[in-house]
Amino acid sequence: MKVYIKFFINLFFRSLMFVVGVIFCLVFILNYLGELDFFQDIEIDNYFTIFLALLNSPDVIFEMFPFIFLITFQIFFIKLFNNNELVTLKYSGFKNSKIITIIIILSLATGIFITTIFYYFSSNLKNFYLELKSPYSNDGKYLAVITKNGLWIRDKINDKTLVINSSKIDGKFLVGTFITEFDSEYNVTKNIKSEKIDVSNKKWLIYNAKIYKENYYNNENYLELNTNFDYKRINSLYSNLSSLNVFELFELRKNYKKLNYSVTELDLQLLRLTSLPIFLVLMSLFSSLIMLRIKHLSGTTLKIAIGLLFSVIIYYFNNFFYVLGSTEKLNLYLAIFVPIFALTFVNLIMLNKINEK
Repeated sequence: MKVYIKFFINLFFRSLMFVVGVIFCLVFILNYLGELDFFQDIEIDNYFTIFLALLNSPDVIFEMFPFIFLITFQIFFIKLFNNNELVTLKYSGFKNSKIITIIIILSLATGIFITTIFYYFSSNLKNFYLELKSPYSNDGKYLAVITKNGLWIRDKINDKTLVINSSKIDGKFLVGTFITEFDSEYNVTKNIKSEKIDVSNKKWLIYNAKIYKENYYNNENYLELNTNFDYKRINSLYSNLSSLNVFELFELRKNYKKLNYSVTELDLQLLRLTSLPIFLVLMSLFSSLIMLRIKHLSGTTLKIAIGLLFSVIIYYFNNFFYVLGSTEKLNLYLAIFVPIFALTFVNLIMLNKINEK
């Protein structure tokens, strides 16, 4: 491997580790303060809040990687400018286009690592974090999951525990549902079977209910059942998809399809993960081109400030299209790839005459 390539790799990873380290400390402090606020009325050891803050930090870091890369390459070039190494390289016949090529390869390889290995561990840590914190939340006694056997809900209301299994969701109706009701001692008090349940609100309307008690049953044309779940809550079962790794996302998608459940959020998450290495490359390229164009500006703070300003603009632009996709007001592929195409277009414009900069 050529000496200059080793130099660039070393400089890139030192800059990346520095930025990740600073961001991690800030994220950890914010997470820790958030956990202290959450547990302010609950008796808990301080080490537990620290542990939770640590577990949640990698997931937040993952979400911030596009902007971490932008700042990383700002620092990368600032170090080159401060030591006049870029000028030395240019006098040796080293063109800016060659630096850009190395940056693209480095950011792509790192982006693939982040999307596969880093995301796998951050999602597992997020899942562990949610499991540890769930018993202390108001929803700790409730559970709703989708498996290959359909929708499963465990609900506790008053002194009763309900275990609900539905084979399908059709709009605001549960189809093919079997409900088991337990008393406070977990003895079965009755079973309810119905082919159609309206879950528009938390007072479910059960049509043609067949009610089993001991060895007898009777039919009810309409039966009301109080629960803690409604259509909106059921539709947000996995609002935190970052706690699922890629394999779990695909498995959940398959189960959603069987249940006729909306897969919009899942498809959006999978598309975002798939396109992330490309987005990281574009952010790296954008940062590098900006730095080459403003290298004559004096003051490191000003250069970083310009980078942060563009970070905010890109974040809101990207988030705007993401929201349009998640609310199904825009095609999912357009929601993900319009910001990518826009950033590509900007980069192509700035690449013009790059060797003269």
